[in-house]
Amino acid sequence: MKDSLKPLRVTYDSEADAAYIYFVPDIQPGGVAKTVPVGDGSEPWMVNLDVDDYGRLLGLEVLDARSLMPAALLE
Repeated sequence: MKDSLKPLRVTYDSEADAAYIYFVPDIQPGGVAKTVPVGDGSEPWMVNLDVDDYGRLLGLEVLDARSLMPAALLE
């Protein structure tokens, strides 16, 4: 039986202009073992990848989200 692809959950913090895209249903406190920044600073964007102890991708944080993501995802 194939796993069905469920819609991703996206949260948005308008004060920080940061969006978070969850790849798992929920992240428990302490569930993120490492945050990996992506980008060397020369790009006009920044994202952070959150992984667990096994290296599985839990979520993606997008900074400056309003300029990078579709508005419909940030509502």
